[in-house]
Amino acid sequence: MFEFAPEIIALLFAAAVLAGFIDAIAGGGGLITVPALLAAGVPPVAAIATNKIQSSFGTAAATYTFWRKGRIDFALLKWPLIATAVGAALGAFTVTFVDASWLMVLLPILLAGIAVYFLVGPKASDEDVHARLTPFAFGAVAGGIGFYDGFFGPGTGSFFALALVTLLGMGLTRATAHTKALNLASNVVSVAVFAIGGHVLWLVGLMMAVGQVIGGWLGSHAAMRFGPKLIRPLLVVICLAMVAKLLSDPANPLRVWLLGLI
Repeated sequence: MFEFAPEIIALLFAAAVLAGFIDAIAGGGGLITVPALLAAGVPPVAAIATNKIQSSFGTAAATYTFWRKGRIDFALLKWPLIATAVGAALGAFTVTFVDASWLMVLLPILLAGIAVYFLVGPKASDEDVHARLTPFAFGAVAGGIGFYDGFFGPGTGSFFALALVTLLGMGLTRATAHTKALNLASNVVSVAVFAIGGHVLWLVGLMMAVGQVIGGWLGSHAAMRFGPKLIRPLLVVICLAMVAKLLSDPANPLRVWLLGLI
């Protein structure tokens, strides 16, 4: 049983509000909430599990807001949502048997690539373009990203946004809205797996969930109001922040290799 001082509870709540706002627009709110939980003395597995439960509420709030404004086409997402949920379940199951350390090498490279794409690549506007894949075929991509989210997690929102823009031809705000629905599916499945394992700190998770809902509501409205001029730079910043966070770990194999070259 964990007991937190009032000031720690207030900081965790504030972290959840900020993370919910960022998650609703670009993803990556876990960069704020997971370190906050760890700093509060929560063990790593419980921190990740508790982060999933509170982030699920924030993602649900953002998804609901986008849906109410007519920004999400659930008929279009039928197969991608199913594939995402299945992928997340398989990923969460697999992570208990497989060493995930290799992801610490691959993930910073992928996130840096996404940042470069949105920074110097073709300008992502709010105009839809011709889709390269059918929704059914896109399900394979969504399932892969869902597997990654269940297996590890950081950067999932950025991966979904990039895939929806480049493969389904969505405008950036529409892609952001549909990202929330897909991310919600993978989050709910991950929460179920962690809950069965008894890793979730429910009281602190639900308290932070209130903050996530507030932040998600504010972020989704900001995304719809300001569109690509807000989403695009925030995606770049969040991706680069995640790269910096991952490489700040002295044990990261990619960091060790890069320092060995210097």
